[in-house]
Amino acid sequence: MNRSTLNGVKTALLLGLLWAVLLGIGALLANATGNVIYIGVFAVLGLGSTAYSYWNSDKLAIRSMNAREVSEAEFPWYHQTVRELAEKAGKPMPRLYVAPTQSPNAFATGRNRKNAAVCVTDGILNLLSERELRAVLGHELMHVYNRDILTSSVAAGMAGLISSIAQLFMWMGLSGGRNRNNNGNPLAIIGMLFMAILAPLAASLIQLAVSRTREYDADHDGAELTEDPLALASALNKISGGTARTPMRETPVMDSVSHMMIANPFAGKGRALFSTHPPMEDRIKRLEEMAGY
Repeated sequence: MNRSTLNGVKTALLLGLLWAVLLGIGALLANATGNVIYIGVFAVLGLGSTAYSYWNSDKLAIRSMNAREVSEAEFPWYHQTVRELAEKAGKPMPRLYVAPTQSPNAFATGRNRKNAAVCVTDGILNLLSERELRAVLGHELMHVYNRDILTSSVAAGMAGLISSIAQLFMWMGLSGGRNRNNNGNPLAIIGMLFMAILAPLAASLIQLAVSRTREYDADHDGAELTEDPLALASALNKISGGTARTPMRETPVMDSVSHMMIANPFAGKGRALFSTHPPMEDRIKRLEEMAGY
């Protein structure tokens, strides 16, 4: 099994686990209340959340960054480089945006290849050379062309939904609701609390794993597209230092889009288990190995 197929299977399994957690909450609630309708309700909620996140991913991400669409007259090199790479890949060219922050970063978003957008920050434009920026743009284009936006939108939307439902579930358990099936059975309440605590954690870890998998793929495929893995390695090294010096302010809105970015935009978020991105050292090492180092 080649790398692309293996990672595709891994991502499908992780997303399947998200659905299993969601339907598991529904099954537990159905058992506690004696009403199987909750399984169907949670399935519908999952589909609705997935569809909303997917359809509006570009608008939500661009708005959260206060980014503006830029014309070719304003940024000729930016447009020409993305057009060249898109034509080389044989894919549509996305809309291009610039976000007014000095924290160096970039991300891709949009519901499909024809409705995609690439956004870079003022900080990354000031920090990187044209060669390094070209490598970063190749990375972001491969997120679009590999359909990573669909994967990340589904994962983020379902993880958020599971967390919200689990919190409601915990409130119901703590409220001491009695019904004809559990009759105050402590095991039923313990089960509800157990699911309420573990479900958000499981959802978050699965989302993070999906995000890390697609970052490795975009690094590899973007380096192949630009035929310059060392340029991306150099760019990642500079971006890592730049985000440490000038991190973005962590807010609920920014947290919801941080997994889309080429590097974690927040300070002090380097722990592997709870990071949306792979360790930067590992990414750089893989790129150097691609170049024969």
